[in-house]
Amino acid sequence: MSTAVNTTRDSLQHGIYKVINPFVKLLIKIGLTPNAVTTIGLMLNIGVAIIFIKGAEVGNRGDLSYVGWAGALVLFAGLFDMLDGQVARLGNMSSKFGALYDSVLDRYSELVMFLGICYYLVSHHYFLSSLFAFIALIGSMMVSYTRARAEGLGIECKGGLMQRPERVVLIGITAIACGVTAHFIGGDYKLFIPGIPFHVFETMSVFTFPITIMAILTNITAINRLRDAKKALDAKQ
Repeated sequence: MSTAVNTTRDSLQHGIYKVINPFVKLLIKIGLTPNAVTTIGLMLNIGVAIIFIKGAEVGNRGDLSYVGWAGALVLFAGLFDMLDGQVARLGNMSSKFGALYDSVLDRYSELVMFLGICYYLVSHHYFLSSLFAFIALIGSMMVSYTRARAEGLGIECKGGLMQRPERVVLIGITAIACGVTAHFIGGDYKLFIPGIPFHVFETMSVFTFPITIMAILTNITAINRLRDAKKALDAKQ
């Protein structure tokens, strides 16, 4: 299962690279370094957090347009996560510090993005969803940390679902879908089933339900990576 997922991911990644390589060459031509591209990605993710926070402060619970716009910026910022590596490879500017800088700023980018999401959810009283968003944040950090720590011990640890590209795409697409759905059915829409005293779906669920799934899958991935690393370390003894 993990091998099939990784093969599919690699195929998609190579396809995306073919599309973005002309833009990568343009960035190299105008003199942007990989670290500059990485920094731009962080700035864009700060912009994501600002949109969510603004939506919390000036928007109302039924106005999900901020969620949609934040999702669009999440995807745009995610593009720069791919561009920096390609700029380094095609421009022959790869360096060990660049790899470290990329990893550190990726973590900052994700933390800042989740800060905005949690702020928005808490401000609009989606308390349970904000809890799952925080759990998703924990899982996201641990997926990255277990890989980094395992590789520091000489163990390859790349398997599992919900790696950073999947997380970015899931959050970006579902946030956009939430904003679009709200435009057509309203941000305050709730679905009730006779006999059940609470609503089983609301417009915001388009965004919060996938985050709940992410909270589960990221932590499962982190735990599985820990188990795989243990097996690999035991085999080396």
